[in-house]
Amino acid sequence: MLEEAAGALANLCVDGVRCRDSIRECGGAAALVGLLAPGGSAVVHRAAAVALANLCLYNSRNQDSVRECGGAAALVGLLKRGGSVRVLAEVAGALANLCALNACCQDSVGECGGAAVLVRLLKVGGTDVHHAPAAAALASLCFDNARNQDSVRECGGAAVPVALLAPGGTDEARELAARTLCALCSDNAQNRDIARECGGLAALVGLLAPGGSADLHQDVAGVLMGLTSEGGRSREAVRACGGAAALEGVLACASSAAAHEWAAAALRNLGLDDEQEPH
Repeated sequence: MLEEAAGALANLCVDGVRCRDSIRECGGAAALVGLLAPGGSAVVHRAAAVALANLCLYNSRNQDSVRECGGAAALVGLLKRGGSVRVLAEVAGALANLCALNACCQDSVGECGGAAVLVRLLKVGGTDVHHAPAAAALASLCFDNARNQDSVRECGGAAVPVALLAPGGTDEARELAARTLCALCSDNAQNRDIARECGGLAALVGLLAPGGSADLHQDVAGVLMGLTSEGGRSREAVRACGGAAALEGVLACASSAAAHEWAAAALRNLGLDDEQEPH
């Protein structure tokens, strides 16, 4: 019965903002968070996590409501307790939507130990079923949040997205890993140094090879634009692994205005001397 109720709420949330707002206004956030308590069944936990993910999607008021009723701690606690890959994947997806562009929720998840548990989930061998949502959650957690970026590094996670960029994964997982690497390294020199030293920039350049998806090329060009704008050593590393030629290839075949713009900006950054600042 609880699984069906959570599933019905998840489906209603897909219908639009009005439905998501209505569910919040009648206490739905607290009810769904309550279903994550220890002792519940895996199927109920999974259904509640899906519903919470949908409830928080592009809705800051719902994100705040879930946080205020203990949702951050409940979701992180469920990850800490472990479970099936499918349950962990849905919980990570809920954390990704909870933290998206919401500093208060990012801080709440970080204070509950969310960085360490997501890094641990990404380190576990397996498939993209849980790696992709865990990478998305880590990217949301660290976006424009220095404290969470530092927490990820301190628990050994700064190099983890680099491993997910390796050939063999799906384009979706590698796109998310690239975004995660960008979120970790933006305005954070220590994380950039780790990413560079463990081959992260070379791995990103490798993803620009012909034959990759247009979305992947766009995301990687955007990451390289950001990283090459922030430090001479990053520019030097990208140049050394053939980044200029790879970015020129994106310019030649870019299927989107954003990919063309970001590749051109990254190339401009590569042309700077180490002492120069990008425009």
